[in-house]
Amino acid sequence: MVAMIRDWIVKQLMLGEFSSYGDVCRKSVLVGLKVSLVAYLLNLSLHGLLYFSGLMPYEKMGDALFLATVLTPPIAFTISVAAYIAVGFAIHDLGVSRDELEWLSRTDMLSGLANRRAFLTAFETTEGEKTMVVFDIDRFKTVNDSHGHSAGDKVIGEVANMLSTVFGDRSLCARLGGEEFAVFSGEVPFGEFAALSELARMRIAGLQIEVDDSVVQVTVSAGIARCSENETFSQTFSRADKLLYRAKTSGRNRVMFCFGPGSPTETVFQAKSA
Repeated sequence: MVAMIRDWIVKQLMLGEFSSYGDVCRKSVLVGLKVSLVAYLLNLSLHGLLYFSGLMPYEKMGDALFLATVLTPPIAFTISVAAYIAVGFAIHDLGVSRDELEWLSRTDMLSGLANRRAFLTAFETTEGEKTMVVFDIDRFKTVNDSHGHSAGDKVIGEVANMLSTVFGDRSLCARLGGEEFAVFSGEVPFGEFAALSELARMRIAGLQIEVDDSVVQVTVSAGIARCSENETFSQTFSRADKLLYRAKTSGRNRVMFCFGPGSPTETVFQAKSA
C-alpha cells in the first residue's frame, strides 16, 4: 500500500515537457490541487493519530479538523503551484533552447536550408533507392567581384528559396558550402526528380535579383545520380559531382544525369547555352 501511494505521488509530481508557458500553468494548477489533497489527507491522518494517542493540543477534535481544513489546502496549493511554475518555466526554456540549438546545428544560416551534416545524416538514414542532384551557381565569383559579397549572399538566398519551392516537402534541400547545393529524395521517382531539377534550373535562370540599382541574373549547372540500396553517400555524391563537372565543361546552365551506378547512359537533360 505504501509503495502504491509513493508511486502515485511520484507520478503526479513528474515534470514532463511543456509546449508553452500556458501549459506550465495548467499543469501547475492540477499538481497543486493534487498536492493539496494529499497534504490534507495526511494532516487529517496525523490529527487522528494524535487524538487517539491523547496528544491532541486542542480540547475538541472538531477545532483541529477545522484548522486543518482551513489552513492546509491553501498553503499547500500556493507553495506547490509556485514551485512547479518556477521549475516548469525553467524546463520549458531549456527545451526551447535545446530545440533552437539543434536547429542551428543542422541549418545553414545564410540559405536557411539544411547544412552538409544534416544532409548527410538524412541521406544515410533514408532506406531504399534515392536520387541526388548537386547544383552549383555558374560564375559565382563574378557576382561577388562585380557587385560585392552582400549581392552574392542575396543570390544564394534566392537560389535556396527557388530550390525549396520547386522540390517541396518530399525532398531535402541543402547548401553544402559556398555556391554549391544538393537535393535528395527517397520518395520522388527518378524521372520526376530529373524533371524537377530541370525546372529548378530554368526558374533560377529566369530570376531577376535586384541588388542596389542593378539586376543580377545567374544560372546553375547540375549533376543527378541515382543511388542504389547498397550505395554510400560518398559514392553517389562522387558520381553526381562528376556529372556536374561535365555540365560545367559542356557550357554550363544545364543538367546532366545517369540512370545508375555503372550505367553507360549519361544524358544531357534539356541542354542550354550559358
